[in-house]
Amino acid sequence: MKALLAYQTELLVRSQRWLPPLLLYAAFLGLGVQWGRPLLDALGYSAAALLPVAVWLVRVCVSGEPPAARHCTAAAAGPGRVHLASVLTALLAACVLGAAATLYAVAVSEPHSSEGHVEVPLPQAAGAGLLAVAACALFGTAVGALCSRPVLRSTGVAVPSAVVAALLVLVAGGSPANAAVSGLVTGSHTGTVTVPWMPAGLSVAVAAAAVGFACRQASRRS
Repeated sequence: MKALLAYQTELLVRSQRWLPPLLLYAAFLGLGVQWGRPLLDALGYSAAALLPVAVWLVRVCVSGEPPAARHCTAAAAGPGRVHLASVLTALLAACVLGAAATLYAVAVSEPHSSEGHVEVPLPQAAGAGLLAVAACALFGTAVGALCSRPVLRSTGVAVPSAVVAALLVLVAGGSPANAAVSGLVTGSHTGTVTVPWMPAGLSVAVAAAAVGFACRQASRRS
């Protein structure tokens, strides 16, 4: 698996198809994470903006290899393992972006509540922000895995489905990604840091189920 991850990472870097989602995330951060903004608000915004970027990265990674090369790789390593490596590459890329965004938010934001009356403990806030980033990256990976090939082969169906699913995951009240982001934003009003342990754990389970299903489909349809 290590060799497959290295191969998929090299494909992603060389293709430069990571550039549009990176620019999109940078634009989101430029609009929502500004100097002097309350820290928890900035961390929540950084995590939420990462979810659609993670969806995009999954689509980039699972479709980045030319068909002939993909068939050769699948024949050598197995289609399920190859698909898993491509999805994990996207997840790792999303986590790297999210971690960098968290550091940026910590650097430029003010560690106080929305009203400015309560100091926010910086280490706890940063840890909560990283967990929220992980939850959103995992949920974005789950959405991307279910809205890309081999689950959805038609681009005309897959792309709108991915957009709608990403929006629903962010706004639905029962979504762990929504819970992780809402905990930060709500805590900003009082200066209370809510560490999203449960949302992050549920996101791991959802992502594992979605990616496992996609990999089984890759093995069956190869």
